[in-house]
Amino acid sequence: MVHNLSLASSIVNQFVAEIRDTHIQNDRMRFRRNLERLGEIFAYEISKLMVYEVKEITTPLGIANVPMLIEQPVIGTILRAGLPLHQGILNYFDQACNAFISAYRKHHKDGTFEIKLEYVASPPLKDRILILCDPMLATGSSIVSTFKALMDKGNPKHTHIVSALASIQGVEYVKSHLSENVTIWAGAVDEELTAQSYIVPGLGDAGDLAYGEKL
Repeated sequence: MVHNLSLASSIVNQFVAEIRDTHIQNDRMRFRRNLERLGEIFAYEISKLMVYEVKEITTPLGIANVPMLIEQPVIGTILRAGLPLHQGILNYFDQACNAFISAYRKHHKDGTFEIKLEYVASPPLKDRILILCDPMLATGSSIVSTFKALMDKGNPKHTHIVSALASIQGVEYVKSHLSENVTIWAGAVDEELTAQSYIVPGLGDAGDLAYGEKL
């Protein structure tokens, strides 16, 4: 299942437009905040698919029967670019457990690259709902490698992969390499990747835009 939120007219499209806009990107705080806002919207949409039970809530004037979330998910992110998106999701699932993964592209002289993972910190995932977020789903290799590394912590009962922007190639790669118990969420899906595997029109390097250029 793939949910492309840009296909419906909503405030999502404004936030996506702003993180793409080269003029607005000069404001790092606004860029981070827009990713955080998108995370909040993704969390709200994902919450509709989770399991609830009705509980009695005592108010000053009586009793209200309210559907309440049965369990909190595990929210995982790829450092560093994923942190604002992660925070937005955590704002809504505020009692969630969290996982953090260091994954990056190690480039070779021939122009190819491989995904290197150096750090994985995660709670047990067996039979949990996992929300795995990274602002860009380009080739899909980072998300797939991260997902497989997390399987050492147990198999989730369902995984939601969340990206502000995705490419068609990245979506298809994830669909072909991961199980059917995976749902993909994207703020928008672009059609093209460059020879260096960057999304076009995309937005550039999300980590640099959020936190400054790296060596």
